[in-house]
Amino acid sequence: MPASATRTSRRIALSLLVLVAAGLPSPERAAVASGTQTLRICADPGNLPFSHQNGEGFENKVAELLGRKLDLPVTYTWFPQTIGFIRNTLKAKKCDLILGAVADQEPLQSTEPYYRSAYALVYRTGSDLAKVESLSDPQLEDRSIGIVAGTPPATIMAMNGLLGSSKSFPLAVDRRHSSPAERMVAQIAAGDLDAGILWGPIAGYYAKQNSTDLMITPLLKETKGPQMTFAISMGVRHGDHAWKAQVNNLISTHQGEINEVLRGFGIPLVSVENHELVSPQN
Repeated sequence: MPASATRTSRRIALSLLVLVAAGLPSPERAAVASGTQTLRICADPGNLPFSHQNGEGFENKVAELLGRKLDLPVTYTWFPQTIGFIRNTLKAKKCDLILGAVADQEPLQSTEPYYRSAYALVYRTGSDLAKVESLSDPQLEDRSIGIVAGTPPATIMAMNGLLGSSKSFPLAVDRRHSSPAERMVAQIAAGDLDAGILWGPIAGYYAKQNSTDLMITPLLKETKGPQMTFAISMGVRHGDHAWKAQVNNLISTHQGEINEVLRGFGIPLVSVENHELVSPQN
């Protein structure tokens, strides 16, 4: 080999050694969308159990998990998850990742789902409603049932003639100032309502938080009406294809650890394969 080529090879080898000594970024850290040195999350500051500015939500915990895997600190852009949330956060390029997005929302690009859950019936331990798996069950007739207006189970309750004895709670609220789901669960615990129906993560969290023994049953046996099970993804900007691929890789590689976080919040997880609850081993 010519001397010049040997010197060039040595310079390349030396450069590689310097890079290794300096600490090369891991493959997981290769493509943060904004090019920043933080994992920038778009989130609602007061939306438990999902996110909260004090870090108590499960989306906060999942963000921390992803930050550790990327070896990046987590920072937030806070905005209430109402009209204008995506426009004022992700689309404004103030942050790079939304952790709770129903798949295929037009304003953003969805990752692969990182959990699936279902609306669930909440009731007191020992209730004769414990075996109810569908809103067509005759045991629900003439029962006082809390329901969030405008949600899929409200439509199915109407189809089954259950709205006459139900109590409606509002859907569109600023969660910094009002928590209809928390009020509903408190009324179930106090015996003012026989049961209530809430989105699985909300049902599981507040049932677990309440001092009275409460149980939940995911409603997986519905055969008519709107769907009650939904896949939840993360959201990135349109065009951020490398970042989306990286987040998808994080989800698939660390799904088991993500599931542990979700179960810690009492969230019922539903499998896509057989539409049944995911076992704790998965």
